[in-house]
This record gives sequence, C-alpha cells and structure tokens, in this order.
Amino acid sequence: MSTTEQVTYNPQKPKLYGYFRSSATWRVRIALAWKGIEYEYIPINLVKGEQSSEEHAQRNTFKVVPVLSLPDGTNLVQSTAIMEYLEETHPGMLFDLRNKINRIQLLIAYNLYTDKPLMPKDVLQRCVVRSIINEIACDMQPIQNTKVQAYISSDKDKRVEWANYWLTNGCDALEKHLAKTAGTYCVGDQVTLADCSLYPIAYNAYRYKVDMSKCPTITRILDNLDKLEPFQAAHAHAQSDTLPELRGKTMKDI
Repeated sequence: MSTTEQVTYNPQKPKLYGYFRSSATWRVRIALAWKGIEYEYIPINLVKGEQSSEEHAQRNTFKVVPVLSLPDGTNLVQSTAIMEYLEETHPGMLFDLRNKINRIQLLIAYNLYTDKPLMPKDVLQRCVVRSIINEIACDMQPIQNTKVQAYISSDKDKRVEWANYWLTNGCDALEKHLAKTAGTYCVGDQVTLADCSLYPIAYNAYRYKVDMSKCPTITRILDNLDKLEPFQAAHAHAQSDTLPELRGKTMKDI
C-alpha cells in the first residue's frame, strides 16, 4: 500500500463525549482546540451518573469520559491515547516527515496539516513530555478522582481532605520535575501535550485548596498558558455544560 493510500478523510466532525470539569476530557479539548479541529461536544453529566448508562457503556466499557467518536463510528477512549492520535493524524512542522512528501501533499489538500505540533521533534524531549503526562494521568489524577472520593467517604469534608492530601503530594513532586524541564512551558518553550495535561490537574489543585504558592514553576507556566486562545476556549468554565455560577471565573477564583 502506498503512503498516500494510508491517509483518508471524512468531512464529518468527530464527537467528543465528556464533562466540563473532567480533567481527562479537558486534556482532549485543549489538544483539539490547539490543532484547530472542529468537533461536536456532547456532555455526559458525571454528577447525574449519565456515564453509567448502557448507551455510554457501548462507547466505553469502563463507563468513563472522554470518548472521541470518529465519523466512521470508531470510538477512541483514554485521553492520553486520544491526544497521541490527534498528534499523529494532524502532524506539525516539527514532526519528522522526511520521505513523506506524498503524505504531506494529501494532508494539505484535506486541510489536516498543521503548524502546531504538540510533541517535540527530539526523541529524548518526546520521552520527557510523555513522562510528565503519565505522572499526571497515572500518579496524580486517578487517586483524587471523584469516584475514588465517593468510595473513601460520604462526608464532603473528608473527601476534600483526601483530594487535598494527594494533590499536594503530587504537585510537590511535579513542581520539582518541571523546575528541571520547563522554559516558557512544561518542556522548554514549545507547548506540548504535557501542558495539555498540566492545566486541568492544576485546576483540580486549586479546587481542592492546594497551596500553590509552593509551586512557582507550575503557576508561572499556568500564567503563560492562560494567554493562549486554545487554552481559553477549552477551559472548563467556557463549555456548554458549565455550571452557570462558574462561567467567566478563573481557576484561582474557585
């Protein structure tokens, strides 16, 4: 099969099933916005338990969000895998495309070629980006998840205490790591998938009253990301299912 035959295009928009405050959904929203990919957003209310419906279980057997449903009916799950898929299918100028001229021409023809890569070209730097993503998605996010909190206690104060403890622990470790890797953003001066992952978990840290004054590198990166339109568009407080009382507020206001 030739290189050009491996690239197909469907003009229909993908559908993103998610929840406005889901950090996993949020990562994907940022990546979609950064790439300029139009999509239909379909809210799944986690508070009301809509993720547990049989209909949603057909999309994701783990009954969680996000799900990115492609025009051909393929359902992609797990935010980190979805972000990598978006990067690979919508490559940027820093992506290694040597000997792939036909592929570039076809991508340009279909308007899938972007000059906004979310992974560095250097293989070592790509590994650094993935390590930060996994620290957030594997070590930090799951243990403070609302379903874990619900299992721990029915008492709201105890749930907040639990989330605060683990997010404080995680932010401390992440701050030390980012102090070694960051420039303007998480890894040098290029926005990467690491930044897509950092922003939502930082929101959770503010939400659960972590003392972010102890994380100067993280807060500096957040200030830089706040200036970028894709991060503004993907913000939890700017979605169709955002609670009215949260609209227009920054993460530091919650």
